[in-house]
Amino acid sequence: MPHFKDLHDLVEEASLWADLRHEQGADIKGILGRLRAELRKARSDFARTKPGARVCATEPNGLGAIHRLRPKGPRRLISGLPGDLEERMRGAWLCRAAGCTLGAPVEGWSIERMEALAKRCGQDFPPTDYWAGHPSPEQVRYGANTVEEYLRGRIREVPVDDDLTYTVLGLLILERFGPEFSTEDAGQAWLDWLPVACTAERVALENLKAGVPARRAAVRNNPFQEWIGADIRSDPWGYAAPGWPEKAAQMAYRDAYLSHRHNGIYGSMFFAAAISAAFVADCPMEALRIGLTEIPKDCRLSRDLRWALKVAPELADWREARELVDRRFSGMHSVHTNNNACLTVFGLFLGQKDVTRTLGTTVALGLDNDCTAATAGSILGAVAGAKNVPDRWWKPFRNRLRTYLRGHERLRNTELVERFVRVAKETREGSGL
Repeated sequence: MPHFKDLHDLVEEASLWADLRHEQGADIKGILGRLRAELRKARSDFARTKPGARVCATEPNGLGAIHRLRPKGPRRLISGLPGDLEERMRGAWLCRAAGCTLGAPVEGWSIERMEALAKRCGQDFPPTDYWAGHPSPEQVRYGANTVEEYLRGRIREVPVDDDLTYTVLGLLILERFGPEFSTEDAGQAWLDWLPVACTAERVALENLKAGVPARRAAVRNNPFQEWIGADIRSDPWGYAAPGWPEKAAQMAYRDAYLSHRHNGIYGSMFFAAAISAAFVADCPMEALRIGLTEIPKDCRLSRDLRWALKVAPELADWREARELVDRRFSGMHSVHTNNNACLTVFGLFLGQKDVTRTLGTTVALGLDNDCTAATAGSILGAVAGAKNVPDRWWKPFRNRLRTYLRGHERLRNTELVERFVRVAKETREGSGL
């Protein structure tokens, strides 16, 4: 339920009355004109209103100010690269792709609806394999794959999804501009390669096309500044700086600044740092704790994540985890950064380093569950390595990947891993380490 349900209800009811009177031939132009004018004014007033004093003091948008407010951290965990980098990189990518593919057909579904699908398909719930059926198998996602192509026995590649497309886009940014790319460079890459986007990314892309400077694209008419979009773009920065969480977070910052602010930026920085740490960590929870050292210690996201890490050992099961998140974040949108970040923490904790249990549990927790399962997959896959990813999660991909980026619609998974390993080596070499 949204924070201001009465407002949502009023707007919906006014719209329904307008429909009725229009159908009845009434002259409602004057009423509609006044209503639209008032709503536009309210929208502008909200956009101009500054955040509260606490947010202004504890949640800066500048990287230098963020660094001054972050807690003590390791910054860099190893001086070189992990000896088993390719094995871990392959694990991170395949687990990310598997988590996303498992979650995509039921993205945003309620727990009850997912349970009903599992029962209808004769499957375990939480799922232990890809979905065997779906009520809308012919639905086309991102103009490329039908939902049927995400289902067990019918997967022929890593099917298209925005979460995975942004991972490839990050790789292209790194290959063209290097690890010191700017927000302006990222904006140019979007204009060159990204044909469509959603929520904050859609607004930023439209602003870029209209000539708005890249560093202002996130703040013009963008109420999605703290949604999950930058968070789901965090993976390439962690892949490019394995064992170097500070560097990963810095790259994430420059990318996220294009479309987000405050906790929207911090979500990307946190997960990029956690993914980076996962390449040398023995446990996903260790990587998450390191990730926390790269964002302001008193920001809302940091407080929420510390809460999740504190209560995780006390959870009875995944159902209780979702109940706790619903209670703490009552009214928050289902694709916000903070609530989904906590579900990712819970999925990783309850998964206990088991790939199948982690992916299935994270999807079962719901909300933006293709995103959360993909991120959990990146972290666990980097910790566990490809050898610990069961065949059923990656063999159906047949070493192929689909995106909707212009000129990069089809890739091979082995090629993607090799290119990220190369970028990681170039990032280290360029730093002189």
